[in-house]
Amino acid sequence: MKTLWAKKALRYGALGIITLVGGASAHAEERGEISIAQQFGIGYLLLDVIQEQALIEKHGREQGIDIDVEWRTISGATAMNEALLSGSLDVVSAGVPPMLTVWDRTQGRQNVKAIAALGSLPNHLLTNNPDVQDLEDFTDQDRIAVPAAGVGFQSRTLQIEAARRFGAEDFQRFDQISISLPHSEATAALISGHSEISAHFSSPPFLHQALENPNVRSVISSYDILGGPATFNVLYTTEAYREENPKTYRAFYDALLEAAEIINSDKDAAAETFINVQQSRLDPKLVRSIVNDPEITFTAFPERTFIYAEELHNLGVLEHQAESWQDYFFEEAHEHPGS
Repeated sequence: MKTLWAKKALRYGALGIITLVGGASAHAEERGEISIAQQFGIGYLLLDVIQEQALIEKHGREQGIDIDVEWRTISGATAMNEALLSGSLDVVSAGVPPMLTVWDRTQGRQNVKAIAALGSLPNHLLTNNPDVQDLEDFTDQDRIAVPAAGVGFQSRTLQIEAARRFGAEDFQRFDQISISLPHSEATAALISGHSEISAHFSSPPFLHQALENPNVRSVISSYDILGGPATFNVLYTTEAYREENPKTYRAFYDALLEAAEIINSDKDAAAETFINVQQSRLDPKLVRSIVNDPEITFTAFPERTFIYAEELHNLGVLEHQAESWQDYFFEEAHEHPGS
């Protein structure tokens, strides 16, 4: 039996041939397929709940179709975007800035847009360097670990703050001392204090784990930079996938809404889901405390994403200027509040 990935490769190859001879025709959606990639962390809890409770399959059956779901884990926004644009994945997840970058670059081609948010979670720039009390204290001797240096959520957030403090011409100031490293490895390096890593722009649960070490402290958070609670990660896909798979797309969107309701109705149970799906070795008590953190909101509705659209366009990172958050979210999200 061919794997879903192999079927997808064949399907995209066939579509490429059809497109060459005049464009792919619409077809009836008799059976659904969706491949979804996520990264590690509590920021993906909505997807963990969907996976554990088979919510996409459930909502697909309600629309009269069976849906084959493939779950994959990828680290870093760059790899996510490459997989989406190559056609090896249908839906990917990453921070708001990487989504905006691919939205900007695919206009008039793949027309990538966001499906939904995955929640508002703070990221903190942590350090074990006693000489660093503020951003101005970082020197060329420091090394800041981020998942995707220069292009990921953490780097883009730092770029916005650097432009405000040091001028737009110096917005990439911290890119020069940033290193790409998965959160898990960066956390271990920061806690050990025996590597070149002296800072880590971290997300839950890794930042909570690191802050248990007395030598680690927060310098600034994404909420500080963005002026309050803001969406961390989003899900996004191509226009073609949405149009060719309307029932599957809708089933996925409805699954996200239900997952948010499930989490917010019983956060302790949601914490158990995170541990089970991500096979986390974290103390269950710590996980429960993070999921119940009042600063964290599990919702599919975007919050403060437009700040990135405005600021990154002003810095020249984005060529196209969005008029509102709805410009880079597909229409299903417009049915609900957002920013």
